[in-house]
Amino acid sequence: MSLDFFAHETAVVDDNCKIGAGTKIWHFSHIMTGCNIGKDCNIGQNVVVSPDVVLGNNVKVQNNVSIYTGVVCEDDVFLGPSMVFTNVINPRSAVNRKSEYLKTVVKHGASIGANATIVCGHNIGRFAFIGAGAVVTKEVPDYALVVGNPARQTGWMSEYGHKLNFDADGFAVCPESKEKYQLKNNVVTKL
Repeated sequence: MSLDFFAHETAVVDDNCKIGAGTKIWHFSHIMTGCNIGKDCNIGQNVVVSPDVVLGNNVKVQNNVSIYTGVVCEDDVFLGPSMVFTNVINPRSAVNRKSEYLKTVVKHGASIGANATIVCGHNIGRFAFIGAGAVVTKEVPDYALVVGNPARQTGWMSEYGHKLNFDADGFAVCPESKEKYQLKNNVVTKL
């Protein structure tokens, strides 16, 4: 384990974890064995990162988040306060289903809002934006904006987190970055 990261004295970091330089782990968080956490991540207060979870570089995990075994977050992912992942589709206290954990991948640059729930086995696309309190029960495409319970797509987002307004020809411009996007066959690409 690298010693180039910061862990608050109340944090628990189990053996056999890989934690990148510049990462900060705050009060009362528990990083369980086998985790692989990249560089420059920020793990807020009271966060649980279960065994074998993978977090890329520059992942921001806000307070009270639970990241369960089977989750992979790529670089630059944002996990909002109190959001949660699941890892078993049909949990029962009396039935051991540890061999049935489903994988969930949150792709590069995606943001998940406060109190959202991601039901296991449903990947979140690149730069997708999951609204606060949403319950994701299916795959989310790249750049998609989804809200509600169950989560439904209501639009598209730029890489800077602005809703994209496509013209009649299928083009949009991010108001902040001025980057251009195209919507074609229900797929968004940055030009």
